[in-house]
Amino acid sequence: MRYTSFLISLLVVSGSLPLVGCGGGGGSTPAVEDVPVDEPTPPETPTPPAPPSQLDLQLAPLLTNANAGTPPTPPSHPQALVNLGKALFFDKILSGNRNMSCATCHHPTAGTGDDLSVSIGEGGSGTGAARVLGSGNLIPRNAPALFNRGLPNVTRMFWDSRVSIGGPQGTTLNTPEPALNGPSPAAGDIASQLTSALAAQAIFPLTSHAEMRGDAGENEIADAADNLEVWRLLVARLVGTNNGTEGGIAAYRTLVQQAYPRIVDFDDVNIGHVGRAIGAYEDQAFRALNSPFDEYMAGALDAITDQAKRGAQLFYSRADCHRCHGGPLLSDDRHHAIAVPQVGPGRDFAGEDTGRFAVTGNPNDLYEFRTPSLRNIALTGPYMHDGAYTSLAAVVRHYDNPIRSLFNYDPLQLAPLLQGTYDEDVSRNQARADALSGILRPAPNLSNQDVADLVAFLESLTDPASVDLSGEVPAAVPSGLAVSD
Repeated sequence: MRYTSFLISLLVVSGSLPLVGCGGGGGSTPAVEDVPVDEPTPPETPTPPAPPSQLDLQLAPLLTNANAGTPPTPPSHPQALVNLGKALFFDKILSGNRNMSCATCHHPTAGTGDDLSVSIGEGGSGTGAARVLGSGNLIPRNAPALFNRGLPNVTRMFWDSRVSIGGPQGTTLNTPEPALNGPSPAAGDIASQLTSALAAQAIFPLTSHAEMRGDAGENEIADAADNLEVWRLLVARLVGTNNGTEGGIAAYRTLVQQAYPRIVDFDDVNIGHVGRAIGAYEDQAFRALNSPFDEYMAGALDAITDQAKRGAQLFYSRADCHRCHGGPLLSDDRHHAIAVPQVGPGRDFAGEDTGRFAVTGNPNDLYEFRTPSLRNIALTGPYMHDGAYTSLAAVVRHYDNPIRSLFNYDPLQLAPLLQGTYDEDVSRNQARADALSGILRPAPNLSNQDVADLVAFLESLTDPASVDLSGEVPAAVPSGLAVSD
């Protein structure tokens, strides 16, 4: 991580560390013939770096104590695997009705989300904030951003972490599909290819009727008996059957051969190869590790504004944000109940989403959701598991006093489609308040200036390379289906 150079740079530019230069020895200088010569132009003296301000000196130990820093950049994936994953990511052939792709809800031009509080799934039309419901399905939750989700230490996916990878060797899956789980999974041929949580996550929206599968009676994928059958039929769409001699798409067979050269029989291709390729593309395309704050931690003291520095001081001290959003990824990758107002259709039933509890059945997990990373957070609104807040300032104000925010929530900040879905049930909201994590007590009592400073800091976490990812969108995909929605 680069944070160690931050402290060194402060010491150097403030004069606390000596700079070692070159010097000559003593003794006499030999005589030189007095011959006129052209004098070389002296090099320009570089502008010395600005000395650290009081803000910098106050912030440095806070960053060190919080283990702030930039994660190391992992090795690149094989380009052939990335090429296959990119084609699959944008190709609607992976949806039952051939009308949605991964990019529908995770579009590069929408911060790898969809700019919606909760996603519009199967049956909707359009891209990003312009997507309309029509006769489609509202998805219960906000589409999580994909930035940095493929880094080695990221082991949990979805808001409730229902997909994770771990175990003694870091390769044991825990997913909604029992055949993939445990140290000796029944579908070991698939599980062996799912080498990251991101790869495993990629294959589950394909099984959701509301997201990509479609409704029963509409297509053969929707009518499949179970997840394994869904995945088998989708792979047959891609590469065909009988070693690729019946059905399938020739261009996908070529991409698969290039990505997995050890495969000699296309009947050996499974959904694990699909998930692994999609995960490789997402990891490679959506890494975001060079924000102004990263440059600041590397020693460029003018990379962020004084307002952002004041926000960072708050973040790592009185506001206590780093207790959940600490470390290099600005996330503890754990689950917390933060009394978020419930909007959207609900996941457990209408108006209700109990979060992690629905996965574990543990009452201690009621209303808990995974802590998202704050890297590129300014690009990934709306915020919270259900997109209840549409601005960073509103999010910061919620954390200042979550219970007050819960009971005084104004649904008019939502898109008109969702304003009537706000759950006003007093008993359920009281249960959400009662579940509030102790880590959020007491309130830090933030002023308006504090909120503005914190937002300035959060905005400094944006990698400039992520601002315009329109170049990631291909002109065409192997199926020949339209790329745009």
